[in-house]
Amino acid sequence: MSAIARTFTRTPFRRAIQIRRGGHHEGYNQPTGYLFGEKPLAPGAKRVKEDWEPLFFYGFFGSMIFGTALVYYKPDTNVHTWAYREAKARMAARGETVEYKKQE
Repeated sequence: MSAIARTFTRTPFRRAIQIRRGGHHEGYNQPTGYLFGEKPLAPGAKRVKEDWEPLFFYGFFGSMIFGTALVYYKPDTNVHTWAYREAKARMAARGETVEYKKQE
């Protein structure tokens, strides 16, 4: 087999292996023994927040509060509630008693 033929047959295979393995990347970060890779602060030092942290905090929890309010105040679209109101309105229109009285 000539050198040109070998080049054309091996190149796609090598490229496929490179793509599957992700190129020349290590694959994962080596463990450091620290939580989230942050070294402990010196006593009395205050942690500096990154730029994305306040945005994530207020955006995430703000949307959770907004979503909770939406779910709490959403209209009742249950078919049983609709049927109860419809039956109550029809009975009132016919002059029937809507309230059930206790029988003795």
